Amino acid sequence: MTSPAPRHPGVLFDVDGTLLDTNYQHVLAWALAFRDAGYDAVDLAAVHRLIGRSSPELVAELIGEADAPVIDEVVEGHSRRYEQMRELLEPRIVTGGAELVVRCAESGLRVVLATSASEEDLKWMGPALGVEAHVYGVTTASHVEESKPAPELLELAIEENDLDPERTVMVGDAVWDVLAGRRAGLRCIGVTSGGTGAGELGDAGADEVWAGASDLLAHWDESLLSRLT
Repeated sequence: MTSPAPRHPGVLFDVDGTLLDTNYQHVLAWALAFRDAGYDAVDLAAVHRLIGRSSPELVAELIGEADAPVIDEVVEGHSRRYEQMRELLEPRIVTGGAELVVRCAESGLRVVLATSASEEDLKWMGPALGVEAHVYGVTTASHVEESKPAPELLELAIEENDLDPERTVMVGDAVWDVLAGRRAGLRCIGVTSGGTGAGELGDAGADEVWAGASDLLAHWDESLLSRLT
């Protein structure tokens, strides 16, 4: 009887706010999209707290509107406004982000991007990150029915990339990343680079929280990442 092939250690990275410094551009794009659609009472702070959810879920949560045409109008408005935001302020990788990805890959971890963004977004995200040679795989919200905080996205990333859940860690900047990671049975590292505080990430279940990619890299030997291989 043939034994199953061994699974591999890995790290699942969220992208917006974790590897790309884009959360506040998203907040402004959403705020403008809501106002374009006639929803003037949506607060920026409320939008920020939902960054990391899928676009339709974010819209429904903020306006209590389940009507598909309305949701589609706001989602399409966000895409249009976000393109304008990217032209005004080109997205860039967070400080230390490239070095962290390279360190993970060179340490024997399979680096997988697990993002609530769409497949279409990868066309600009990849070049903006500039670390494609070190990324083993990518799973987006386009591949699943439910995005974070549901575990489906992360479970698919683990399966598609042949990862060992006991030796795989989720790294993210949002409460939704941590909740999804926990529900998928993973240990989680939180980073505050997206604007969510350490206390909230810890309360959601993060095993450890760092200020961002550069802080995590500086404390590599103390982090979960150093103990996966």
